[in-house]
Amino acid sequence: MKKIINQTFPYERALYNEKDAEIINCRFEGEEDGESALKECSQILIKNCFMDLRYPLWHVNGLSMLDCEQTPNCRAALWYSKDITIIDSKLNGIKALRECRGISIANTTVNSSEFGWRCSKMDIAGGTITGEYAFFECKDLTLEEVEFSGKYSFQYCKNLTIKNSVLKTKDAFWHAENVTVENCVVQGEYLGWYSKNLTFKNCKIIGTQPLCYCKNLTLINCETEGCDLSFEYSEVNADIKGEIISVKNVVKGRVIADKIGEIIKENSKLALKAKIIERNKK
Repeated sequence: MKKIINQTFPYERALYNEKDAEIINCRFEGEEDGESALKECSQILIKNCFMDLRYPLWHVNGLSMLDCEQTPNCRAALWYSKDITIIDSKLNGIKALRECRGISIANTTVNSSEFGWRCSKMDIAGGTITGEYAFFECKDLTLEEVEFSGKYSFQYCKNLTIKNSVLKTKDAFWHAENVTVENCVVQGEYLGWYSKNLTFKNCKIIGTQPLCYCKNLTLINCETEGCDLSFEYSEVNADIKGEIISVKNVVKGRVIADKIGEIIKENSKLALKAKIIERNKK
């Protein structure tokens, strides 16, 4: 492979259409404020590089990024690309990935609003992600051992699996389909509204008014905290350890918990056929 080492690239399209290249210890920065430095490249390795310019990696086919840093100025860094591996890196620009396919990310720090929109076949292992509106309309997505912080996450996602992670987020999983969350802590408000085929296993769910208007919702061996006005107009099968503060107008299925503070059935537009069971009630 061609090697490009210890160089600085400040110009627009500096390495446009580069193929079969290793780019090592290089810097993409400068007063020229060039953009699209690596657009339309294929089969490239970027290692120990610093990226401070806009739109560097669009329409790339085959990318490995190791030990790289993208600054907040490196906005919209990876769009319309495929077959991507990112390891031990920092992604700090807004809209870091969009409409990409075949992505593997490991031990990477992400601080990017609107991260990962409309991406597919993405696997993320380890690291932290901070993003106000992350993973919108993603498909075939897995996260494991990730610390996530943000708002409005995983909306309209399909085929999503999250394991052994901590999620601090509100309005998560709205309109999502075919989602499994296992061995996680999920903290936030208004969790999972309008979702379909959403399953939580061995999770702790923290926050107000979760899981309303859901279809085929399942909770297995889960714990709740601050869970009030839950499951409104949902079709649910839930087995909860500990207490639920209140459930409201559950449409169908069964909710069982050690203790239920209040069962609310009022002003319902739908027939309420669910069974609400307090396990420790004498």
